[in-house]
Amino acid sequence: MGLHLKMKGLLATSVAGLCLAGAAFGADYKEAPMLAEQVAAGTLPEVQDRLPTEPMVLETLDSIGEYGGTLRRAILGGGDQHNIVRLISNENLVRWSADWSTVHPNIAESYEVSEDATTFTFKLREGMKWSDGEPFTVDDIMFWSEVFNDDRLTQSQHPNFVGPSGPVEVTKIDETTVEFKFAEPNGLFLQNMAYGYGYYVVNYPAHYLKQFHADYNPDVQALVDAEPAAADWMALFNLKSGPMHTPIFWQNVDRPTLHPWHLTTAYGASDRVVAERNPYYFKVDSEGQQLPYIDRVTWDQVEDPESILLKAFNGEIDYMARHIGRASNLASLTDNKERGQYDFYQVGDITASQAALMLNLNNSDPVKREIVNTFEFRKALSHAVDRQEIIDLVYLGVGNPVQTSPHPLSPLYNEEWSTQHTEFDPELANELLDGIGLDQRDSDGFRLGPDGNRFTLVFLVADVFGFQYPDVMEIVAEQAAEVGLDIQVRATDRSRLNELTQNAEHDGYIWNCPGGLVDAYTNPDCYLPRPAIIHFAPEWAKWGVNPSTGEEPPADIKALFEAYKGVTASADPAAQEEALKKLIDQAAGQLLTIGLRQVDGAFGIARNNLRNYPDPMPIAGQLWTPAPYTAQYYFEGGDNLK
Repeated sequence: MGLHLKMKGLLATSVAGLCLAGAAFGADYKEAPMLAEQVAAGTLPEVQDRLPTEPMVLETLDSIGEYGGTLRRAILGGGDQHNIVRLISNENLVRWSADWSTVHPNIAESYEVSEDATTFTFKLREGMKWSDGEPFTVDDIMFWSEVFNDDRLTQSQHPNFVGPSGPVEVTKIDETTVEFKFAEPNGLFLQNMAYGYGYYVVNYPAHYLKQFHADYNPDVQALVDAEPAAADWMALFNLKSGPMHTPIFWQNVDRPTLHPWHLTTAYGASDRVVAERNPYYFKVDSEGQQLPYIDRVTWDQVEDPESILLKAFNGEIDYMARHIGRASNLASLTDNKERGQYDFYQVGDITASQAALMLNLNNSDPVKREIVNTFEFRKALSHAVDRQEIIDLVYLGVGNPVQTSPHPLSPLYNEEWSTQHTEFDPELANELLDGIGLDQRDSDGFRLGPDGNRFTLVFLVADVFGFQYPDVMEIVAEQAAEVGLDIQVRATDRSRLNELTQNAEHDGYIWNCPGGLVDAYTNPDCYLPRPAIIHFAPEWAKWGVNPSTGEEPPADIKALFEAYKGVTASADPAAQEEALKKLIDQAAGQLLTIGLRQVDGAFGIARNNLRNYPDPMPIAGQLWTPAPYTAQYYFEGGDNLK
């Protein structure tokens, strides 16, 4: 079940975040003072009664921690929920080790995989509980499976849980044992379960969600009537059970979780999101201290990334890379290190392209659709862009001009994939555009489409991740204008952008491409259409999951789906690698997305007395870091203000 983890020194720092087997500490378990006070007051059970029979013992990254403190961050409005997701919520049945080399048990105490990679059996921890103290059992996973397969509800069938012959079959073996069975081999299922989207199966608390389901609550209409946003019980259930990577999940403080902290103030409910420690969290350190060490996490909601930067200068940010870890901020952050009481850590953000142009190949406008689906048009646009100018002006010279492709640190790297059609060549771009019939121009010098109207593409842009997409897109529009292409830039927030792009209601947008490292195996979203986070062909993506939905793609796109079957249907690492290289080669030849820039990593800031955080911090695609490690972060002295 190897995944070709040849990291070439990317994570050279020694990080020993292994998941160990449970140990019998008996009455020697320890807990945070704030919980001990509740136990003494009779409002909370003893710590040994809150933990599973065999809690997961997490080997520390650096040292045994101290209890206390509040980890402070900032968050934007709209669709910045991954700011929360990535910090506190990556608790799946299994997880990657901290050096991203192997898969270990997590919520599951153990697991078994059949030799043909069709059957995956997970043994849960006996006595494990949700954050409200109710038992977590196989019945909760079975409830998720029921919801997942219910046509009345809008829970998306994520490709992790769908094979060529249909959805995975989930079977309850006993109260703590559950089986996932596919009709064909699924050689990447275990790895997918360790990545971010493996969260689905363990985030549907049946005891809470059944009250919103008509099959379980005959009086559900009363709850519908009390909820203005719900027209019927199905809308109510979807509202209360919204996926964790969407804002809905973080707007419901009542939903129990298995995370180290649980929300007490919802995202968008005030100017601050608050998460308090989960008294039933299932992990302890090697001395029997229940995790997490830090009492609470807060996110101050602000208007823009510049406001987050000012908070960092003022010492109001304890740990953060998101939105502020951009090259243009490095000098000012360096100048304010002493004032803000922080230092830097490295982020191994090794994407296939940190900025890529995503044309909508399923555009509902027939004129635009025909043109953007012409390879010569995409090639022309690629040659019209001066990548080095963008890197110099926006990123202060940091980064390399590339096409969407695996990073040089990846064992999948191919120089031809990386460099093809990246030369800045306006003359060639003009020649290609003339050759496909866009040879007429209006009085302003912009090209006319075959319908006689100016050919205009509107690109949606959200200012996210600190990647300065608005600045990049403005330069792209200026460069495109030099060859007669009219590109308009329209600002939006992440939530609205995702809604429009996944419904194919866009001409194009700019985003980042995962698949730069070994995550290309499980997250090839820029190499073939998939209904995940990349939407350059959302209707073809739907067809790829279920041919009775979406829109049937052309033969060259179908070939990509066939190539990827060679990755997912085999448990042989050599066969997986061969199939993946075939897929990327075919995708690269079609320029499905137009890559602009690749980097060797980013940076974040951490308060001077924060301990146990990985440096460098690995992050790529669906690896929702740093969440797997944050339960053992701590402040030396027990307080973030010391």
